[in-house]
Amino acid sequence: MNQIKAGAILNYVIIGLNTIVGLAYTPFLLRCLGQNEYGLYSLVSSVIAYLTILDFGFGNAIIRYTSKFRAEGKTREQWEMFGMFLIVYSIIGLIAFCGGLGLYFNVEALFDQTMTPDDISQARTMMLLLTFNLVFTFPLSIFGSIISAYENFVFQRVINIARILLCTGVMIGLLLIGYKAIALVVVNTVFNILTLIINLIYCKKKLKIKILFGHFDLAFIKEISIYSFWIFLNAIMDKIYWGTGQFVLGAISGTIAVAIFSVAIMLQQMYMQFSTSIVSVMLPRMTAMITHNHSKTEISNLFIRIGRIQNLIMALILGGFIVFGQSFIKLWAGNEYSESFLITLIFFIALYIPLIQNIGITILQARNQMKFRSLLYVTIAIISLIFQIILSKSYGALGCAIAIGAALILGTGIIMNIYYYTRQDINIPRFWSENLKQLIAPAILTIIGYTTNRFFDYSRIPTLALGITLFTIIYIASAWFFSMNSYERNLFSSPLKKILSRPSSRH
Repeated sequence: MNQIKAGAILNYVIIGLNTIVGLAYTPFLLRCLGQNEYGLYSLVSSVIAYLTILDFGFGNAIIRYTSKFRAEGKTREQWEMFGMFLIVYSIIGLIAFCGGLGLYFNVEALFDQTMTPDDISQARTMMLLLTFNLVFTFPLSIFGSIISAYENFVFQRVINIARILLCTGVMIGLLLIGYKAIALVVVNTVFNILTLIINLIYCKKKLKIKILFGHFDLAFIKEISIYSFWIFLNAIMDKIYWGTGQFVLGAISGTIAVAIFSVAIMLQQMYMQFSTSIVSVMLPRMTAMITHNHSKTEISNLFIRIGRIQNLIMALILGGFIVFGQSFIKLWAGNEYSESFLITLIFFIALYIPLIQNIGITILQARNQMKFRSLLYVTIAIISLIFQIILSKSYGALGCAIAIGAALILGTGIIMNIYYYTRQDINIPRFWSENLKQLIAPAILTIIGYTTNRFFDYSRIPTLALGITLFTIIYIASAWFFSMNSYERNLFSSPLKKILSRPSSRH
């Protein structure tokens, strides 16, 4: 439990670092690369990211079944499973290499209408480097999943923090010297491979993990394949939602539209991190709860409790962005990215419900019941893709955002809530009763902040920073007195009390 709490706290440290790095580094990156090359860099990264779906959901399977075997005291079965997955991932790495080469040789056919010959040459080089990255990532990624399953979250998060700081520092140095997008891809590749090797060493030396080859239980392989297949379909949906927009715009509108859309995607990813930090450490524990037959009422209560905590966090970010987002983007990225505000706002609103309910995904994974969600998401993702193509021709990046947002609201805002209530026995009426009451104070504060915006000049960084700080302080105070229950107040205050009590305990 201490690892879970520490892992969640360190997740927020990582989120804070990623946010600070993103806010401080991205404007520097945009200006060093220029709008065209930044769009090219984002486009290539998004295209090659399609190959990551070749994971087929096995990463989650490793975590779930390792946790299950540990709960059942089955050590040898774990080691045999690790050997099986290492072979499978090595084969996947080779498939990814072939897929990357296919993209490498077809860059001109995909983008010759919107790119110059120099752009195409750079795109080819970056695709080759990113493909090389994937070849190593797939087989070595098994060790990161093992560390998660053993709930050694502190080690993982510390390594991640070091990687963020060192990688960003090196990239800033290279940009100052005059290097461009290709150098950034090289740096990311090197640091990714180093992290994977460190995970391998930690598993062998600290966790004493063994890899046994030669035992293939066909019934077990079938069970894992069924479990992973639905997660794999969900991964396809994620790529369609958040990756195809850049691809479609790259083919129809060009790299400038990709750059504007990519800024919104970057902010959307930051937004999602604030919700997923808690849930990312819950799968091993949830699997243990399911294995030990905890009641549906206990699981439903956990769904509501975590949802309320996430609601407090996401309401602050969404409300703050509504009030200050337009001024922030103009100062941060530049006036040429002003359209990114509306695109980002569409993403934030559409993602609000799934982000305060994403513990539901963990419950479905632990119960091995991802089928319905995956089929639903694949369906609405395909519909979203069709409308992205249609709307982007007339409305560019904004059209893509509308298609993505509408599909998310339909799938996660309406259909999944019905499914959680009718099929998973989660008390959705109580969930919304508690969360809507919790939102009254944040909603009033956001409306007041937005309507009084015209009286303040947020065109300068000090004024904007002061406005955001005051908004945050008032939000925390109003949430404390009007939105939080005693459990939530204690959850946020107990770490502070421990810190304050340490000096006195020594005397």
